[in-house]
Amino acid sequence: MRVFPAIDLKDNKCVRLTKGKDNTSQIFNPNPVDQAKFFEDHGCTRLHLVDIDSAFGRSEVNTKTIQKIRRSISIPIQLGGGIRDNKIAKKYFELGINYLIIGSYAVKNTEKVIELTEIFQDNIYIALDVLGENIMINGWQQKSIFTPTKLFEYYDKTKIRGYVFTDIENDGMLSGLNLNIIALNLSSTKKKLIVGGGLKDMQDIRGLKKIQTPNLEGVIAGKAFYVGDIDLEKADKLLITNA
Repeated sequence: MRVFPAIDLKDNKCVRLTKGKDNTSQIFNPNPVDQAKFFEDHGCTRLHLVDIDSAFGRSEVNTKTIQKIRRSISIPIQLGGGIRDNKIAKKYFELGINYLIIGSYAVKNTEKVIELTEIFQDNIYIALDVLGENIMINGWQQKSIFTPTKLFEYYDKTKIRGYVFTDIENDGMLSGLNLNIIALNLSSTKKKLIVGGGLKDMQDIRGLKKIQTPNLEGVIAGKAFYVGDIDLEKADKLLITNA
């Protein structure tokens, strides 16, 4: 398990939102390319990148910045936000993005996404953007009828790499990870799981280490890093040590 630092792109700037709400953005770095370089220089092994504008239907706003970030660093990039058809997905892979995180499209068009997983095997994650018990779609603005368990039924037998679980209620709140929910989802699938939403401090990292299972691939560090509550190098070192 590793720590994956997050860059959320809005208007080509590095921002953070509260509970995923579009009108709550706070700029943390006006130069996301420099921020990506910082993460690589400090030993991070993968970047978590989200196109906020695209998630809310404003496509192409951040495309050039995404290209610049990809050219500026060598570590893998996982990207989510606004991937609503196979053409868009293929475009990102052609740009050199290593992994895609698919949310609304995976709920609304399961057959198309499964087709995509056959082409890009082990390179696609399904987003588990959860509010209460339901998966949220369309920029987290609309409740779907799906639960994580239902998505596991659709995708566990496919060639996806895994899932990215986000606890929307805690996202950007610095309130702490819901370790019980994380443990429940880990036990419900054999696919890899990356978790996010509410990471607060090193106590959360220690809590994750206690429930660590072979399929817990990583934790996303967003606001906790930007406000100085998480040292990425120390957190990553703690997760990979046997002590």
